[in-house]
Amino acid sequence: MTFKNPVVVGAGSWGTALATFLAHKCPQVHLLGRDPANAQAINETHCNARYLPKATLPENLIATIDENIVKTADLLLFVVPTSATRSTAEKLAALGVPESAVLLSCSKGIELDSGKRMSQIIADSFPLNPIAVLSGPNHAEEIAQGLPAAVTIGCHGNQLGEALQEIFANERFRSYTNQDVAGIELGGAIKNVFAIAAGVAVGLKLGDNANSALVTRALAEMTRLGTDLGGQPETFAGLSGLGDLIATCFSVHSRNHKIGLALGQGKSLEQAVAELGMVAEGVPNTRSIYEAARRGNTRTPILDVVYAMLYQKVPPAEALDQLFRRSPRKESE
Repeated sequence: MTFKNPVVVGAGSWGTALATFLAHKCPQVHLLGRDPANAQAINETHCNARYLPKATLPENLIATIDENIVKTADLLLFVVPTSATRSTAEKLAALGVPESAVLLSCSKGIELDSGKRMSQIIADSFPLNPIAVLSGPNHAEEIAQGLPAAVTIGCHGNQLGEALQEIFANERFRSYTNQDVAGIELGGAIKNVFAIAAGVAVGLKLGDNANSALVTRALAEMTRLGTDLGGQPETFAGLSGLGDLIATCFSVHSRNHKIGLALGQGKSLEQAVAELGMVAEGVPNTRSIYEAARRGNTRTPILDVVYAMLYQKVPPAEALDQLFRRSPRKESE
C-alpha cells in the first residue's frame, strides 16, 4: 500500500505542517481550506502567513478550497477543530470519497454530547473506509522546520500500520504503531485539559515544585480516566500520553498552556481566547471530558478544578488551592 495523492483537510498550523511533511514524501499534496484569499496567498508565496508564518512551504503543496479534490484522495487527513469534525466528515462523505481511501484523524478531542472519539465520528460517515489516528508530542512549528520528532499511529491491521508508518517517517521523524486506537485518542484529548492547569500554575508563579507535582499527578489521572474510557494503561506511558503531556504542559508553543497562563495572570477566559486567536482544544474538551468522566464516575480532581475555572467562574488561585487541600491518599490510588 502506497500513497500518491494525499489531501489534508484543514489549513491551520497543524494541517499545514503535516502537508509540508507529506510534500517531501509525495509527488503532490493538496491542502484543503475554507479561505480563498489564504489559499491563493499560500500558492503564490509558499507561506501560510496567518498560522505558520516562519515556515517555507514546498512548491508541490497546493492549497485549495475546492472540496471535490477529496474524490481523488488515497489518503485523507482530518485536521480540523474537533467541534467541526462531524460536520466536515458528513460533508465530504456526501461528495464521494473513494472507499479505498485511508482516513487519518489528526485532531485531539472527544465529542460533547456523544462522548465519541474523533475516529468514531469519522466512521459514522465512512463505515467502509480504513481509519487510523495520528498523535504524539508534536508542535506544528517544529515539524514544519524539520526538527526531530516522533508520532504514534493507531490502527487495526499490520498492512495499514506499516504503510502509514512508512509515509510518516524520515531521517528526523520517527513513527511507531499501536493498535490501542482508543488509548491514543484519549491521551491526546485529555492532556489538553492538564496543559491549561499547568499554564495557570505558571501564571500564578507557584514554582517548579508545584508544577512538577501537578503534571505528575495529571499523568496518574489521565491513565485512570483513559483506562475507564476504554484505553490500555500502558498506552498512557507512551508518546500519545506522557510524551504529549510533557510537550503540551511545558512548551511555549502550546495553545492550551497559553490559555492557562493568561488565566493565572488574571485575564478572563474570553480575553485569553481572543488574544490567542486560534483554537485551543482544551477549552471545549474540558467540558466534553468532564461530562464523560461524570458518566463513568471516575475520580478526576485536576479535571474538576479546570472545569471549575472555565465554566463555573472559580478564581484560578482558589481552584488550584483545592487540589492541595484534598484529603491525603496513597500515591498509587
